Amino acid sequence: MCKILDISRSTYYAYNEIPVKKDELNDTVVKIFNENQHVYGTRKLKVELAKRNYRVSRRLIARIMRANGLVSAYTIRKYRPHKDKVNNENQPNLLERQFDEKDPYEVVVSDLTYVRVGSDWNYICILLDLYNREIVGYSCGKHKDAKLVYDAFEK
Repeated sequence: MCKILDISRSTYYAYNEIPVKKDELNDTVVKIFNENQHVYGTRKLKVELAKRNYRVSRRLIARIMRANGLVSAYTIRKYRPHKDKVNNENQPNLLERQFDEKDPYEVVVSDLTYVRVGSDWNYICILLDLYNREIVGYSCGKHKDAKLVYDAFEK
């Protein structure tokens, strides 16, 4: 039919759509978001809006959510670093960036970091020998404490 009428298909589809009032869409997005315990993001909101005969993009939904301050509970970062007052004294730099050591176990360095396992945060302590960059000890645990470091040295 578009060929016979000598119009492009995009023009046909642009005029074929029912225009959506922005205020009505805005209220509907906020209502659906609040009805679902603040956990719906743009994907689920788009599905719900499609069930109610709204044809909108995720980008528009994201703009509406941003304008209304709606943030899904799943996108909020759960981990908040804790500031501890432990080991804050200045230590001298004994290596002076000379990381190529001649003897095994002459210099062993450590790193303690956190990783997400499921929905919880766990900590990992790694001991690295600078002689050959080999991991000589490690330990994992739910708490960042001295026991984590001691366990790494035991291994």
